[in-house]
This record gives sequence, C-alpha cells and structure tokens, in this order.
Amino acid sequence: MNLSDLPAVNASLNGLSAILLTAGYCFIRQKNQAAHRNCMVAAVCTSTLFLVSYLVYHSQVGRTVFREPQWFRPIYLTILLTHTVLAVVIVPMVLATLSRAIKGRFELHKKIARWTWPLWMYVSVTGVVIYLLLYQIFPQSK
Repeated sequence: MNLSDLPAVNASLNGLSAILLTAGYCFIRQKNQAAHRNCMVAAVCTSTLFLVSYLVYHSQVGRTVFREPQWFRPIYLTILLTHTVLAVVIVPMVLATLSRAIKGRFELHKKIARWTWPLWMYVSVTGVVIYLLLYQIFPQSK
C-alpha cells in the first residue's frame, strides 16, 4: 500500500463506520444491548483508524482542491464545509456518549446519543461522498 491508496482506505473506513452505526442503531431498537455495544465500539475504532489515516495522508499531500466542473464547486464546498465542521463537533460528542455508556449512565447516554448518532452518520456518509466526488466522479478536479 502507498500514499495514493489512502483516500480509498479512508472512504472505506467511513463507509464501514456508517454500516456499523446503522447496525448499532437497529440493534438498540431491538433491545439487543450487547450487539449494539459491539457495533458502536467497532464504529469508534473504525472512525479512529480513519482519523489517523486521514491525518497521515494530508500531512504528506496537503489539501485537495476541487476545481472542475466549476458549476458543481459550490455544491461540493457546501458538502465539504458541513462535513468538516460536523467532523470537529462530533469527536467530543462521541467521546461523551461513549463515556456515559461505559459508566452505565444510560439515560444520559440516550440523551446525547440522539444527537450524536445522526451527526456521526452524516459525517461518515459525506466522507464517502467527498471521496467519490474527488476521486471517482470528477477525478480531474483535484
């Protein structure tokens, strides 16, 4: 594996996080707490691996710039801006949600998880969308 493989790895990790988040949500709706816990811990681990890989990639490559097509650039930048802002916001939310679960404070866990889950899902899914836009749909733009 080399540096040019990392964007696809990152997108895969984001996609896997979204799958784990979805499964975790479904399991808790079915009252399967053990499966929910396992999925959510796996999602935290997957997202952590993503973050490490993302930081390694961008420390070597720098930033990517979407150039073409110009008509799509405002749409891309809107997705990127919301993704980036929420990616920063979600880290302490995930940590707080996880901490409350570990401590057995499930009522407090549920209160914050209602906000954490959809934001984390959005960040994971838009991470994949950004990859697709930059490297698959409009690869000449970067």
